[in-house]
This record gives sequence, C-alpha cells and structure tokens, in this order.
Amino acid sequence: MAFFDKASPALKEILLKLYRAEKPLEIDHQIYEFGSLQYHIQASASEPHHVYLSVSTSLQSPGVSTTDGLQNCTLQSLRRLYSDAIELIEPPNEGYQLTLRIKFSELTQSKGLVLLIRLRFCPTSYVCIVLTCYDFCLCLICSDECVKIITDISSLQAMMVSSQLKEMLWNFGSQDTSYGMHKPIKLIYHPGEPFYVIRLAQKITVIFPMRFKENSDVIIATTLFQELMDLGCLRKFAKAPPCTWSPIPPPELRGEPLEDLSTNGGFVSFDIFSRHIDGRGSKLDKTVWNLLNFYTYVKQHVKCTRGFIQRRMRKKVENLSEEGSFHRLQLKV
Repeated sequence: MAFFDKASPALKEILLKLYRAEKPLEIDHQIYEFGSLQYHIQASASEPHHVYLSVSTSLQSPGVSTTDGLQNCTLQSLRRLYSDAIELIEPPNEGYQLTLRIKFSELTQSKGLVLLIRLRFCPTSYVCIVLTCYDFCLCLICSDECVKIITDISSLQAMMVSSQLKEMLWNFGSQDTSYGMHKPIKLIYHPGEPFYVIRLAQKITVIFPMRFKENSDVIIATTLFQELMDLGCLRKFAKAPPCTWSPIPPPELRGEPLEDLSTNGGFVSFDIFSRHIDGRGSKLDKTVWNLLNFYTYVKQHVKCTRGFIQRRMRKKVENLSEEGSFHRLQLKV
C-alpha cells in the first residue's frame, strides 16, 4: 500500500530525473511533506556528478532534546546503505538539520559492472566489458541497482521521523534514564496526531489518542480496536504486541493536558517487549515503522470499510428497486 512506502515519491522522482539526464541540470527545488518535513535539492552544471540534499523537520517532542539522537540514528542508517555514494556535509546548510552530498559517480563505480556479450559470428565466444559509471548512465542494463540505491536515499524522511522512537527502543532494558521512567513522552510525527511513549521496567507502552470527524467513523474504528484485542487472545498471535482499547484516558496519562486527552475514539495502547525489538535489524525497523503508521492504517481501514458499506447498500437498493418494478409488472398483468 502506498502509505507504507518509506521512500518519498517526490524526492525519488527528482533524483531519478537528475541521474538519468543526458546533460547536467540546474535545480534548486524545495519539497514539503507531512506538513513539517522539508527537502532542499540543489544541482549545478558545474558539479554534474553531485547533488546536494538538505533535510529539516520540526517534528520533535516538547521538552526532550532530540537533535543528537536524531543525527546519530539517521547517520547510522545511512552508513548501512551505500556509504561511498553519500557524504555528510558539516555544518549543514542554514535552517536544516542534515545536508548530504550525493555522488552519482560513485553509485556503481565501486562495484563495477560486467557485461557479457555473445558475438553473433561466434556463439561460443564472449567479450567481457567493464562499464564505467558514464557508460552505465547511458545504458539501461542493470539500472535496477541504481534505482534501488536512489530509493534508499529517498527514504531519508522515514529515517528521520523514526530516529527518536528508534533511539528509545534501542535503549530499552538499559540503565539509561535520559528519557525518564514511567513519565509519558509525547511524540508528534504528524501534525495533529500525537502519541505517547511510557517506558516501564519490563516493557514500553505506546498510547494513541484517537480522534475522528464523523460518528460513523468512530463506530468503525472502535470495532477494529475490539477485533485487535480479541486477536491478541488467540495463540496464533501470542507473539504480537498486546493491544488494549479504553474509552477513557489510561492511568499512565494522568496529569497530561486536557486538550490532548479529549477524544471521541478512546485510547489504543500497545505493549512493546524486548522480543519485539531484539537486535537492530529488520525486527526493530518493522516495529518502529508500524507504530508510526498506526494512525494511517486506522484511517485507511475506516475509509475502505465505509466504501464497502456504501457499495453494499447501493447494491441492496438497486436489487430492491428491481424487485419492486418486477412486482408492479406482475400486478398489471
């Protein structure tokens, strides 16, 4: 589903356009996403193989210093990608938290590409041709590798918005109390959709206040929450994070501002244990990304369910109309 795609479609499109251009392009472009993420892409004909990407986000938690954690987590994630193609610029451009130099000339040069061509005049002969980066730019062969690299770079926004939550989960079980124990931490990754993280001795509880515009949406969503709770009781889903729903604020949020606790959809809580975040690999990444997308998932579920109900009702009305018309014809006869 599109909303679970970590890569920014707009950023990916621009980077691919720059990479595939036959001639160097002059670009100075800004992109805004999620209401508070900002990209600044710069490319110059004087540096045809370099693109400068600056990123800024104001999505931070009140009262919690996140600059270092965001920087460290983001950089570690970037270094796991293609370090030869990405260079950190320090200090970053004014007004931005991170500035990178993307070196297109290094995307495939470090690995080299080998193309085996069978000659028509000699079926058993092969010619081994090592393509340079420039040759690769003009060739469609093996372009999927570069598209993958650019897609990874376009996922920078996902790394940044998840960095603070990931840092908290990384420290789970340690003696680090920089984020506090039993004290709710309010995280805002999308305007108007805050959620809370409470660190306890054996688990981390994540609480989502749910708000909806329509009463019908509340009914659909609360049914979903009840189903999630019921599924958690099944042995098949015993390893999933336990889910609870309450129409009133849970005790962990006592003392939080009233405006944050005023909801019409209640509160959904997930308990995250060490087994859900073991290691720093895909399990941790999936847990973080699923939590960040929970609001979006619920919205999509409500939208799809409402559409399904409307289609069923429309079909039922059409059937009743046809049956009524047929009955009237019988009476006339």
